[in-house]
Amino acid sequence: METSAAKHNYRLDGADQRPVLVVLHQETSTPGRVGQVLEQHGVRLDIRRPVMGDPLPETLEGHRGAVVFGGPPSANDTDAHLVREVDWMDVPLREEKPFLGICLGAQMLAKHLGASVGPHPEGLAEVGYYPLRPTTEGRLLMPHWPGMVYQWHREGFELPSGARRLAEGDWYPNQAFSYGKAAYGVQFHAELTLAMMHRWTTRGHERLNLAGAQGRRQHFDGRAIYDAPVRRWLEEFLARIFGEPKNS
Repeated sequence: METSAAKHNYRLDGADQRPVLVVLHQETSTPGRVGQVLEQHGVRLDIRRPVMGDPLPETLEGHRGAVVFGGPPSANDTDAHLVREVDWMDVPLREEKPFLGICLGAQMLAKHLGASVGPHPEGLAEVGYYPLRPTTEGRLLMPHWPGMVYQWHREGFELPSGARRLAEGDWYPNQAFSYGKAAYGVQFHAELTLAMMHRWTTRGHERLNLAGAQGRRQHFDGRAIYDAPVRRWLEEFLARIFGEPKNS
């Protein structure tokens, strides 16, 4: 069965046998659907958890790129491993390696680039499904963007100087951006699987009471309605970042 990544003008396969570096922020975290899509296309993963003492490589020469995921910390936290991780982002930027930051990962990238990270001025959190609008730059980069995406955050980031906004939202205007030749950050969670939604809304149930958050039932109803376009976008986006042009 042909996937949407195969229909896009970028192909994602295992021809480059180097793994994608995956950075997770909890012992029990998984790369979710990002990991599933990459592995389905023959891409290997090298999973590291700095919070558990795993080192990050001094160069990405042995990797085809990196994905830094979300997690409970703030990009402003001063834990030694988090400070080192923000500093480490100089490696993919300097080497112009494909890089994707998701939620906390995007906030860390923005912080590394000198932008501020912090809560909504009115204390609003996005926890559930919220509207997403691609910018002109976003439409030029990607043919299909979902209209609703899953969120799980109470901090956002300013757009770094020199970055290009790819998508925006109502409460948190910076939802996706690109920087340089190969770095991307997204605030939302296209990697979410159904199992992850069960875990997050159970173990993190206190976040459902934050101002602006949606009730648990709305999360599952939203997934049934909105998830198909999100998956299509994710496959195309990962092919765009970690794949090659189909005519190459």
